[in-house]
Amino acid sequence: MAEDKKKKATKTKKSNAKGVDPSQAQQPGFAIEKLYLKDASVEVPNAPEIFTNREAPKIGIELNNTAKPLADGFYDVSLQVTVTSKQDDKVAFLVDVTQSGIFQINNIPEEGLEMVLAITCPNILFPYAREAVSDMVTKSGFQPVLLNPINFENLYLQQKQQQAQEQNKND
Repeated sequence: MAEDKKKKATKTKKSNAKGVDPSQAQQPGFAIEKLYLKDASVEVPNAPEIFTNREAPKIGIELNNTAKPLADGFYDVSLQVTVTSKQDDKVAFLVDVTQSGIFQINNIPEEGLEMVLAITCPNILFPYAREAVSDMVTKSGFQPVLLNPINFENLYLQQKQQQAQEQNKND
């Protein structure tokens, strides 16, 4: 008898042509469709001599985040991490990793969408990029480089602040 009630309850639920409940169709949605390593390279231009240098390396890190729309709420987001190590004035190694993901993002207002693409998606991609950098550095014969967590929200706010200052200068 309880089963009959369940069947009736599911039958009375309305759905649109795609079989989706209309009340759910307008709700914000976020899903990870695919995570992948788009590009990775390592250079050790001064090998093997660089391995005899005992000076502590100076590590530089550059980040770049890009997002491009695909189709029907899908976005390809890439996080590029470039790590450069120098000893004296010589490059010990240069590692460049582009970790990417395809994300489905639905029913999010334009101002919120920009934040999701600039903060949420890079936060998901960063651990994978960090692992790839560490792995490549180690396989190149150096001590692992463990990248500290990055606050993408702060980076986004700084970028917005800088854009506002530049626009004020131009006005």
